[in-house]
Amino acid sequence: MALEEFVSLFKKHKVAVLIPTFNNELTVGNVIRSVQEYSQDIIVVNDGSTDSTAELLKQFQTINLVSYTPNKGKGYALRKGFLRAIELGYDYVISIDSDGQHFAEDLPKFLYALQDHPAAIIMGVRNMEQAGIPSKSSFGHKFSNFWFWVETGIKMNDTQSGYRLYPVRLLQGTNFITRKFEFEIEVMVHSVWKGVAMAEVPVKIFYAPKENRVSHFRPFQDFTRISILNTVLVIIALLYIKPRDLLFRKKKRELWSSLKNQLFHPDDSNLKKALSIGFGIFMGIAPIWGFQLIVAIGLAFAFKLNKALVIIAANISIPPMIPVILFLSHLAGAMWMGDRAQFISFHDPITLDMVSNNSIQYILGAITFAIIAGTVFGTFTYLGLKLFRKPKI
Repeated sequence: MALEEFVSLFKKHKVAVLIPTFNNELTVGNVIRSVQEYSQDIIVVNDGSTDSTAELLKQFQTINLVSYTPNKGKGYALRKGFLRAIELGYDYVISIDSDGQHFAEDLPKFLYALQDHPAAIIMGVRNMEQAGIPSKSSFGHKFSNFWFWVETGIKMNDTQSGYRLYPVRLLQGTNFITRKFEFEIEVMVHSVWKGVAMAEVPVKIFYAPKENRVSHFRPFQDFTRISILNTVLVIIALLYIKPRDLLFRKKKRELWSSLKNQLFHPDDSNLKKALSIGFGIFMGIAPIWGFQLIVAIGLAFAFKLNKALVIIAANISIPPMIPVILFLSHLAGAMWMGDRAQFISFHDPITLDMVSNNSIQYILGAITFAIIAGTVFGTFTYLGLKLFRKPKI
C-alpha cells in the first residue's frame, strides 16, 4: 500500500501515533522518521529530557510536540499524549517506544485490527522466545500476564508491550493514579473493568546489545511499584469488581426471567394472551393520543390481562407508524360520513392539523380501525398459539 493510502487511513479512523520519550537522543529521531513513512499524524511527548532530545525534536516541524520539565514518568507522558490527541480531534492513538525496539512497519496491523475491534485496546504481542530477549523481560512478561488474568479474568499474551492502540475517547473520565511504567498495567485493567475490549496483533521487536541498550526501567524500584499496584488491583477486584459483575449478571438474568414470565407465562391461556395483544393494538390506535399507554396499562390491570403483551402491542403507534394509522383511520371514518366524507392522499403530508379539521370522521374511523385491527391481531394470535404452542403438561 502506498504512503498516501496509509496517511489517508490514519486520517479516516482519526488515529495518531504517540511517541513518549525521555533521554533517547540516539534513537528518537530515527523512530520519528520511520513513523513518517506511514503517518503524518504524530504526537511526541518530551518527558523532561535532559540530553539533546529537545534540540533534536526542533527539526521535525510537522509533529505535534508536548514538552514539560522535570521528568515525571512514562505513564504521565502517555496521559498527556492522550489529552493532546483528544484536543486535536483524534479518537485513537498508537503508542510506540522511542528507543527503537518497535518497528513502524507494524503500524498498519493496528489499523487493520481497528476495523474489526473499534472499541478495544489493541496490544502488539512480541515474540518473547526469540534470541536476545533479556531474562528479566521474559520473567516480567509472564508475571504481568498472570496478574492481569487474576484481576480481569482475561488471558493475554503480552500485557507489558508498549506498542499498543488506545481508544482514547473511550478512556475519557477514567481516574488513573499511576505515572510511571506501572500505568501500562493500570490502564489495561481499568479499561477492562469499564467494559473496554482487548485485542492483539503480532509485532516484531528489536533488543539492542546490552552495551548499547538504553533503558529507563529500574528493576528494583519499578518492579516494586508494579507489585504494589497489582496488590491493590487484586484487592479491588476481589472486594468490588467480581461481586459487582456477579450481581449484574444475576440482575440481568432475573430481569430477563421476569420479562420472559410476563411474555410467555405458562399459566396464561391462549385466549388471555390473544385478548391482551388484541386489546393492546386497540389502545395503540384509539384516538386518545398522549394517554393511550396510561389507559392501556390501567385497563390491563382491571381486566387482568397480560400487562407486558398489552404494553408491547400498544406501541404500534410508534412514530414511523403514525402516518399509516392516521390515514387508515381517516379512510375508515369515511364510511360513516356519507356525502360529507373527506378523502386525503397518503402521498400528501398527513398531519394532526389535517386530522383535526376532519375530527369527527377521524374519531369515528379511529375507533372502527382500532376494533378491526385489534380483532384481526387477536384472532391471528389465538390461532397461532393454538397451532404452535405446546400444551401444558
